[in-house]
Amino acid sequence: MKLLRTIRLDPSDTFVFEPPAEPGEWAVSGAFAFWHRDPQSLQGKARSAFRSGFLGVQSLGWSTLAQIVTASDEDRAALIGVLASQLRAHFGAPDEAAARVAAEDEVTFVESLCTEPPDTLIAVHRMFDNGEVREQFRTLRPRAGVKPARAFSFFDVEGEDEPADAVDLIGMADNKK
Repeated sequence: MKLLRTIRLDPSDTFVFEPPAEPGEWAVSGAFAFWHRDPQSLQGKARSAFRSGFLGVQSLGWSTLAQIVTASDEDRAALIGVLASQLRAHFGAPDEAAARVAAEDEVTFVESLCTEPPDTLIAVHRMFDNGEVREQFRTLRPRAGVKPARAFSFFDVEGEDEPADAVDLIGMADNKK
């Protein structure tokens, strides 16, 4: 089976959301977090979370992207347990049975989003339309072929023991005067 985990490709989520999700958390859509709020009155970081956030289940933080990952039955059961606890503690679920049913529904919905291969990224766009919250999901797949090097990759370099070139920037600036 496949589920979603939060992923952070750059630090932007730490500026966009309050709080940001931790990378690698189990994720759900999180639209239920806004049921008690008027989406049209949301501003700032809350509005960003409504429009484009996946909810990290452990931290209740938000992530712009979620990654499809392979999961076990034990992972799924643990996710439902943690989400049920969060629904009781923070979202007003009346009892454990109701919280577990709601958590099961959320996880089943997540599974329905995971039709692409593992490592595919998913983004959400949420809007308030005609009195209803609507969600659109899109997938982001790597291009076929060789994966490009990451922005910060480390390679062995031959000749590391050679002396470094010294550049005197101050001297160069003084000579231009």
